[in-house]
Amino acid sequence: MENILPIHLQEIIFGSSESRISKQISKLEKEGKIRKIAPRVYSSNLKEPVEDIVRRNLFRILGKLYPGVLLSHRSAFEFQPTKTGHIFLTYSYTKKLSLPGITIQFLEGHAPINGDNVFTGELYASQKPRAFLENLQSSKNTGPTSKCLTLPEIEDKLEQIIRVNGEDELNKVRDRARIIAVELNMQKEFERLNKLISALLTTHTTKILSSPLAIARAFGSPYDPGRMELFEELFRDLQKQEFKIRPDKNTSATAFRNFAFFESYFSNYIEGTVFEIDEARQIIKTNKPLAARNEDSHDVLGTYQIVSNRQEMSVTPQSPEELINMLSYRHKILLSAREEKNPGIFKDKNNFAGNTSFVDFNLVKGTLIQSFDLYNALDHPFSRATFMMFILSEVHPFLDGNGRIARVMMNAELVKEGQSKIIIPTVFRDDYMGALRRLTRQNDTAPYIKMLQKAHEFSSTIYGDEINEMQEFLKHCNAFSEHTEAKLRIIERRG
Repeated sequence: MENILPIHLQEIIFGSSESRISKQISKLEKEGKIRKIAPRVYSSNLKEPVEDIVRRNLFRILGKLYPGVLLSHRSAFEFQPTKTGHIFLTYSYTKKLSLPGITIQFLEGHAPINGDNVFTGELYASQKPRAFLENLQSSKNTGPTSKCLTLPEIEDKLEQIIRVNGEDELNKVRDRARIIAVELNMQKEFERLNKLISALLTTHTTKILSSPLAIARAFGSPYDPGRMELFEELFRDLQKQEFKIRPDKNTSATAFRNFAFFESYFSNYIEGTVFEIDEARQIIKTNKPLAARNEDSHDVLGTYQIVSNRQEMSVTPQSPEELINMLSYRHKILLSAREEKNPGIFKDKNNFAGNTSFVDFNLVKGTLIQSFDLYNALDHPFSRATFMMFILSEVHPFLDGNGRIARVMMNAELVKEGQSKIIIPTVFRDDYMGALRRLTRQNDTAPYIKMLQKAHEFSSTIYGDEINEMQEFLKHCNAFSEHTEAKLRIIERRG
C-alpha cells in the first residue's frame, strides 16, 4: 500500500527518479525538515538516532533498494540482524554493504523460487526447507558474523517442528527440501539435512547430533525447553539465597500424625475436596470413607496414608529413574479411588488451568529427567523442596492430583532433613496460587520463594501431641478462613 501521508511527515522517504518528487525531497532537506540517513533514503524523524530508524524500517528499505532480494540463511529464521548487526541476503552478486548500524551481506545465489515467501514489498524470505539447506552450507566465519546458524541451533529448530506439530510435519519439510535441492543445486546440503532428520526420528545413528534437545529427542526423552529455562531461573535464584533452618518440633509419632492430618486436610481443601474439619477427622480416625462421598474421602485418606508415614516421607529420589518411579507409586496411593484418572500413570492428553497450559504430555518424562540435575545440585532442604514443588506443579504430569503430589514431594525433602513440613492453609490459598501463576506467566521467582518462606515460618509454629490444641491454634492463626475473610497470622510460640 502506498504511503498516503504528506512526504514531509513520512519517517522513511525514498529517493526518486521522478523529477517532481526529487525536487521536493531536495527542498525539504535544505529546509531541514528531513535528513538523509542512507544512500537514496531520507527521514522526517530528526530526533532519534539514525541507527534506530534504519533498524525499525530495515526490511522496507531492503525491499525498496534491492527489489527481488531474498532474506536467506540464518536471517530467514531470525528475521532480525545478528548481535553484531549482520543481515544476510541472497542476490545477484556477493558484496558487503553498510547501512547505519547494519552490515548487509549479499550472497550470490538463486533468485526466489516457488514457495519462498513475499515478506514486504519486493523483499522475499526463504521458505523453511530452503532456509535449512542454506544454513547447512559451509561458512568461513563463526558466531554472529556467520551466515549460518550453529549445528545445535539447526537441530533445535528441527526438534521444535516435531515437538509442536509431530513427525509428519518434519517429514514434509524433508520431502520439500529434497525437491528444491535439485533446483537450487544443494544436493550436498540435503544429504546433511536428511541425516539430521533421520537421527531425530531414530532411523539413523544419533552420533551426528550435538544439541542436548535433539539428543534427548533421539533417545526418546524429548523435553520442554521453555520450561527448562524457567527452572534454571528458579534454580539460580534459590542458589543465591540463604534460607532459615526450621527444625521439626513434631518429633513424636503422635505429633507427626497430628500435623499430617492437617497437612492432608488443607492439601485436599485447596483442590476443592472440601469437608468440615470434624468430618475429615472422623474419616481418618475410622479409616473409612463417608458413604455419600466415597471418592472424596479416599482422597483425604490417600494423602494422609503417605504424609503420616515418616519412613515413606523420609525418602527422596536419588536419580531421574527414582523420581519417575516415586511419583508413580505415590500418585497411585493418592488417587487410588479414582480409576478414571489413571492413578500412577502419566497423563495421555494435555491439561490446562485457565489460560495456563502445562507441559505437553509427550514431554513430561523428558522434562522431569532433564530437571533432575538442577534439583540434585541444590543443597538446602528448603531450596530442594521449593524447586521440587514447582517443577511438578509446572509439568503437571498426571491428569489429576498434581497439586497434592507436588506438595507431598516438597515435604518429603523437608522430612528427610528433619525440617518442619509446610502446610498451605485455606486462608493462604490465594497467595499460594497467585505466586505460582506469577512465576509461570512472568518468570518472577521472588513472590513464589517469599510465599513459601512465609508458609514455612507459619508451619513451624504448628506442633504438639494434642490434636484439639493444634486445631485451636490453627483457628487463632485464621488458617480455616477464606482469604476474603481474614489474613494468615503467624503467632510466635515459646517452648
